[in-house]
Amino acid sequence: MGSFKGHVLPGTLFLVVGIWHIWSAVVRYVSNPKSFRVRAWNPVPGYDGKMKHLELYLIAIGSFIDLCVELLYSTHLKFFVNGVLNPSHMNNFEHSGMLLMFFIFGIVALLSEKSRYLPLPEGALSLIAATAFCAEYFLFYFHSTNHKGLEGYYHLLLVILIGLCIISTVAGALIPNSFPVDLSSGISITLQGLWFYQTAFTLYGPLMPEGCLLKEDMIMCKSTNSQVRGELLANFQLFGLVFGVFVGVVGSYGFAAARYGHSELRRLVRDDNGFDRN
Repeated sequence: MGSFKGHVLPGTLFLVVGIWHIWSAVVRYVSNPKSFRVRAWNPVPGYDGKMKHLELYLIAIGSFIDLCVELLYSTHLKFFVNGVLNPSHMNNFEHSGMLLMFFIFGIVALLSEKSRYLPLPEGALSLIAATAFCAEYFLFYFHSTNHKGLEGYYHLLLVILIGLCIISTVAGALIPNSFPVDLSSGISITLQGLWFYQTAFTLYGPLMPEGCLLKEDMIMCKSTNSQVRGELLANFQLFGLVFGVFVGVVGSYGFAAARYGHSELRRLVRDDNGFDRN
């Protein structure tokens, strides 16, 4: 069983990184389309030192804090019972393993950028990020917590969004000069963060569908019709989030093109589409 804070904390991390990824990909593309390359992470332009690697610090520190919450605070350090792992906290142990993978990605990327001991190409970093998403995917797909009913449906949609993160991140390693691939990665991460938020506010907050309630650490619906209405509401919520992100991406592209657009951008678009727009 999850909680409001347990969904908002990772959701915030994914949302911030996803939005930054979208904006950075758009700005890098409109600034110089011909030299565009997919990036597993995006530096803060115009800064050196720690500010340049702010995204990596956010991933490493954010995942470490969430890891400590899951492994130390939520378990109250009661790791073992009668010589075996505490069955009451298997959910926390699983989440800790997922968060550890994102922490490792942040640390490996920082070592690759800031030291000479682990120089990795961008494609390798993308595959490491994909490995972290795979760990998250398997966690939620083979969860020890038995998600059923409406709660299970929300987690099923989350698994689909995580799968999109895996596909787009791997594609970034295979097609390193594709703007759509890099943009898709940022969109997938953003949608995952938003869905964590949506799940928190719907299942553990004030937006619980009519006819369903949180009872004894389970989401219970009074009837099959109530559960079906809740699942239809989830579909509508996901559509609304996708539409909102689409509008945000189009708006950010238009703004970035007007402010940072390279003189070659319009000609390149005409050539790609096979006609002259003027």
